[in-house]
Amino acid sequence: MTLLLAVAAATLHLVPQPARIQNLPCLSPNAPPRTVSAGFDPAARAEIDERWTALHIGALRTVPPGEAAIVVRRDPSLAPQAYRLTVAGGRALIESSGESGAFYGAMTLAQLPARSRNGWALPCVSIDDHPALEWRILSDDVSRGPLPTMQYFEERIRTIAAFKMNGYSPYMEHVFVSPTDPLPAPLDGITPAQLHALALYAARFHVALIPEQQTFAHMHNTLRIERYAGAAELPHGFLLAPNVPLSSEYLSRIIAQELDAVGRPPFFHVGSDETATLGLGQTQTYVAQQGRSAAYADHIVAMNRLIAPSGARIMLWDDGIEKDPGILKLIPRSAVVVNWHYGDEPTFQPFIQTIARGGFQQMVAPGARNWNEIFPNVTAAIENERRFINEGKTDRVLGLFQTVWHDDGETLYEATWYPVIYSAAAAWQSGDLQVGQFLNAFPSAFFGVDDSRYSSPAIELSYALRTFESNGAAYGQTDALFWADPFDSAAAAVATSSDLREVRLGSEDVEQDLYFARPPLHANAAFVMFLAARRYDALARKFQIASEVRAMYADAVAHARDDRTTTLRDLLWCRYWMWELRDAYEELAPLYARAWRYESRDGHLASNLERYHLAAQQAIERADAFDRATQSYLRGQPLPSLTTLLNPSPS
Repeated sequence: MTLLLAVAAATLHLVPQPARIQNLPCLSPNAPPRTVSAGFDPAARAEIDERWTALHIGALRTVPPGEAAIVVRRDPSLAPQAYRLTVAGGRALIESSGESGAFYGAMTLAQLPARSRNGWALPCVSIDDHPALEWRILSDDVSRGPLPTMQYFEERIRTIAAFKMNGYSPYMEHVFVSPTDPLPAPLDGITPAQLHALALYAARFHVALIPEQQTFAHMHNTLRIERYAGAAELPHGFLLAPNVPLSSEYLSRIIAQELDAVGRPPFFHVGSDETATLGLGQTQTYVAQQGRSAAYADHIVAMNRLIAPSGARIMLWDDGIEKDPGILKLIPRSAVVVNWHYGDEPTFQPFIQTIARGGFQQMVAPGARNWNEIFPNVTAAIENERRFINEGKTDRVLGLFQTVWHDDGETLYEATWYPVIYSAAAAWQSGDLQVGQFLNAFPSAFFGVDDSRYSSPAIELSYALRTFESNGAAYGQTDALFWADPFDSAAAAVATSSDLREVRLGSEDVEQDLYFARPPLHANAAFVMFLAARRYDALARKFQIASEVRAMYADAVAHARDDRTTTLRDLLWCRYWMWELRDAYEELAPLYARAWRYESRDGHLASNLERYHLAAQQAIERADAFDRATQSYLRGQPLPSLTTLLNPSPS
């Protein structure tokens, strides 16, 4: 790249960064062109209108074809999804061989305006661009608690389309409301009509809706229902027994109904990961006769028989294959293997090559590292994504299958945009996407504000997470630690080895930066970062309180015989600290509810809010316990041990 091109690339803050950008002579700054003909892609228009209206540039207007300032022209020589965008003389020309390429050219145009002294201006440029990976898919877990509203499903789809992803895969275990088998689904589950509407909406934005229906393990919410319990490997368990007629009958109905709702998707993901209990229950004899790998492969073959007539290619997770590559000889060659690995591996080549040597197409599936966390471990997620996607591009895999999981049911979709958009950009760009370059461009591309306060929180919140988890083996991830009793000895050990003050100062920097944040785009994502910072602040403060209470109560006990004033002061402060803890939880509950309701249906919200109320109630009970100890002390009774006071035996 010449110096001229490098300067252009560095100053445009585009996500993804186009393959080639060339500056053109520009007599004066171009105002963003705002007229199109009636035939302009309505989805591209909706995306541009949404962005440019929020930025006060203004929506597009329809004019006769010869008068349009934004023109789309067909060029059959360009590859599928590729485009050429030329901006000069107050006009924008988008050339492509098909509709998707034209849409992606429009998405780059949407990001091009930059603020100047006189308002918004476009650079005069020629851009040639194309994707590195054919498929760029987001897989959203919608089965562990958070279940998007239809409005948020649509926002999620529009957003990934704006950053050039072309697949959306809702991960479903039991949330599809089957007309024949509705009992496993939550009462606010996804109906066939809703799934159909989502497929149509996604297609409008050049995004394929790819059903992801578990068919093997992860089926407890179906198997807990008594009429399906006979299909469980172990009683009311986790895994469907593949050789039981009840299993195949149930799956054939569900899959047929989902396919009918979606139409003709390019892929249908049948899950089939983590089947460790296969052969331990009612399939023991069957697996012993067939062999475990053959039994697994038979299930994949059976699922393919159900799916193949639709024209969709079956997708499955790779973990079973990595354990026994011989499975590849037993399953349909048309299958696409989804290669999922979420760690910071020095290389993912062994996993990629296992599938490649078998002659199968594959997609790489890094993770957003959001599961069970107050905010995703963005640093770890991007390290995982960067290496895995780069090696996938080198080996010419079929695509990206970016995963977002909500294992404990309380994480938020809006918290995942940093790793999701990074993966989208990395899968589009041919070269390596430098982390610094991405973080520099992200605020402008995503929030519409060229302000580092909208990128630094991701790093600061990751620091808070790593501070706790580096010493938190007893509690694992930060959601669990947030709900841990701060007076528990294992939790206290985490706090003792963590720099609580540093965590709080960093979190409060984020809170202050985002307190009044109202970016023109994705304002709720900024609010969710604020909420995460406030939760980390409260988490660290909780452990500070526990430490301070221990010290203050020890001081009260030490002075109980000879200094009544000091003892009463100490006891009062212990009570006040419990009130502070109570107030912190009750303050956070409505903020969390607001963030949840922005994106998800109410179904699982009550159980999550209950945790805030139970934590507050525990603090209230402990405040009362300190008061009772104070009153007993005034009557001449000795102070109990702190352990007894905090955890009294049931009467």
